[in-house]
Amino acid sequence: MAHPVMTIVGARPQMIKAAAVSRALGQAGDLREVLVHTGQHFDANMSDVFFDDLGIPAPAHHLDVSGGAHGAMTGRMLERLEEVMVSEKPAAVIVYGDTNSTLAGALAAAKLHIPVLHVEAGLRSFNKRMPEEINRIVADHVSSLLLCPTRVAVANLAREGITSGVHWVGDVMFDVIVDVRSKALTRSSVLERLGLKDKEYGVCTVHRAENADDAQRFGKVIAYLSREAERLPLVFPVHPRIRRRVADLAQRSRRITFIDPLGYLDMCRLMAGARIVLTDSGGMQKEAYFHRVPCVTLRDETEWVETVESGWNRLWTSPDYAPRRDIPDYGDGNASGRIVDLVRAFLAA
Repeated sequence: MAHPVMTIVGARPQMIKAAAVSRALGQAGDLREVLVHTGQHFDANMSDVFFDDLGIPAPAHHLDVSGGAHGAMTGRMLERLEEVMVSEKPAAVIVYGDTNSTLAGALAAAKLHIPVLHVEAGLRSFNKRMPEEINRIVADHVSSLLLCPTRVAVANLAREGITSGVHWVGDVMFDVIVDVRSKALTRSSVLERLGLKDKEYGVCTVHRAENADDAQRFGKVIAYLSREAERLPLVFPVHPRIRRRVADLAQRSRRITFIDPLGYLDMCRLMAGARIVLTDSGGMQKEAYFHRVPCVTLRDETEWVETVESGWNRLWTSPDYAPRRDIPDYGDGNASGRIVDLVRAFLAA
């Protein structure tokens, strides 16, 4: 009988990561995935389109939990996830990254004594003012299997006394890029729709609470982007949480094109053709590197330190890039296969 493994997703980056692992789970005859969508990203352009673009199976459960403060959202997720876990009785629960969905999934499983398997474990920005930092620390400390994208992540866990169940596997987002990049380049018409030409524009996104929820800092970020747009026109896919905040700027700016969030294939094509990416998203820092596009991180630190050390990324407070080199830690595009092998071995032990 196949072991039921529950996957918890809720936000765009988790859907991208889950796409590769779900495909590998589907090919494993002794494992059966039960996919649960918390509803954290409720906008169709931030959720449904990713299932379509990446061929992710429809969720077995959609909890429709979104909006509200961090505590309220996480609490509602906990309640609903506990009900689903009691009903489904999974042998293990897989969580991804560092969102409220990650935290709720890890806590609900741990309290029910269900093993937690954390994909993208060990990342640290060392800034506990970021809700994502708290989420990833808690998830790591209740996890039984910690699946790290880099060796730096393994070292971070060791410093916190976590060595059991820790494995370097590579980055599952790289798996997805390897799988769909050629499809995006040939099928997406986003550049034609927006009247763009390769390497004649930049891409920017803003959504992190540290930028979006602080009016003074948000103003600085927007001012920075406005200055950058004087040098190079920018395309700005607007996250739902800041839609109202940028409405005035959208009326005034002629060098920044504001658009609705894009599906994965369109976003992949947009980034592949960009001259630069400016973002506060952890996932997009890596995606920029996968496309070999320089990135500026709109934060004062990053958990993806190797992108900075390798010269493909810099913080917006830094004047220039380090010397450029490749990043071998992200693996060879088969992180998802390693993860499924480790899940199988863990459940068989």
